[in-house]
Amino acid sequence: MSDLFKAAGLEKSAPRPLADRLRPQKLEDVVGQPQIVGPEGTLTRMLRSGRLSSMILWGPPGCGKTTVARLIAEETQLAFEQISAIFSGVQDLRKVFERAKAHREQGKGTLLFVDEIHRFNRAQQDSFLPHMEDGTITLIGATTENPSFELNAALLSRAVVLTFERHDDPALETLLLRAEAEEGRQLPLAEEAREAIKAMADGDGRTIINLAEEVFSATQAGEADLDRVKLMKLVQRRAPLYDKGRDGHYNLISALHKSVRGSDPDAALYWLCRMLDGGEDRLFIARRLVRMAVEDIGLADPQALTQALAAKDTFDFLGSPEGELALAQATVYLATAPKSNGAYVAYKAAMRAAKQHGSLSPPKHILNAPTKLMEDEGYGSGYAYDHDAPEGFSGQNYFPDEMGARPTFYDPPERGFEREIRKRLIYWDGLRKKRGGA
Repeated sequence: MSDLFKAAGLEKSAPRPLADRLRPQKLEDVVGQPQIVGPEGTLTRMLRSGRLSSMILWGPPGCGKTTVARLIAEETQLAFEQISAIFSGVQDLRKVFERAKAHREQGKGTLLFVDEIHRFNRAQQDSFLPHMEDGTITLIGATTENPSFELNAALLSRAVVLTFERHDDPALETLLLRAEAEEGRQLPLAEEAREAIKAMADGDGRTIINLAEEVFSATQAGEADLDRVKLMKLVQRRAPLYDKGRDGHYNLISALHKSVRGSDPDAALYWLCRMLDGGEDRLFIARRLVRMAVEDIGLADPQALTQALAAKDTFDFLGSPEGELALAQATVYLATAPKSNGAYVAYKAAMRAAKQHGSLSPPKHILNAPTKLMEDEGYGSGYAYDHDAPEGFSGQNYFPDEMGARPTFYDPPERGFEREIRKRLIYWDGLRKKRGGA
């Protein structure tokens, strides 16, 4: 039927979406991915060498992954098979592999494009391996999720990962110019509205073309340019690119955490608001703020933990949206507090020592002796009650005797409240050495 449709020439008069009309016809026409399809891009060099490897195309929606896969198929002599992991199961895979084997018997390889490949389970992903190894298929998988988390290690080891970037402003502007050239007229947008439509696209090339098509459809040539407010009324605002259960979730909390650690309250507030705007669980954010308080500030400012916990309690009490201000306040407090990971580093060092030395017993002089036998065994013998000692410090040893030289785990920096703690530790260490407890 499709052949008859083409033979009659009807496909030329059928309406085609602007995005379909603007689809690149060769790799060098792909916008915004010079690291992949540029003159020295990874894929360009691969095709130039004549050695096409299996690959995973990883990037956000609308960055050109599917387009690139189709263009690769056109530039090779391989048979092309395409499936989507969303709509395909074991039977579909089996049929694809059978067709690929038939192609191989005829001396022709198969290029298999799998969209949303991360949707396949581990067993389904493993089914590709023998066919990749014997050359029956060259696999191209597309995914919006981090391959390190979503794909089997065995599959990843047999494929090259090509990372696609979200479209930046110059790339989005190029797509707008192509849309205008295709339509034969400029978008009736004032400068601020043109910037707004690029912001609404959020790095998605498909979205900006669809938005441009909406504007073209709703306006006529010669109309006055739309300002930002009129544009917002004409097209619906696109939801932020943020998936609470996937990669975006971890990327944004990482950005918030590192901004706080880097003492940048402005950046920390930005990432916090990105998460709030994306619908992130407010209590998840509160828990992460508590973690930042103990990991990155610690005893440099003991009030940081109090502030983080108070923000959580305040949000519980007020709810949204009033309670979100408490999260913002805690974020600013943590970002501007003195930083120290001294307690965190000490904890990890002590944990390593605990695992290394096994089940060593405490020294007998700090053990209680509730029975006569234990007293005869030396339990509690020689214990010095610190409150009876000068300066309230005995300097005795509290580590297992078998550990030998006294280890040091906690080394507070000269920052914030820990500056005072450091003075105390130095003072006590001097007393310990003086009294022979080292």
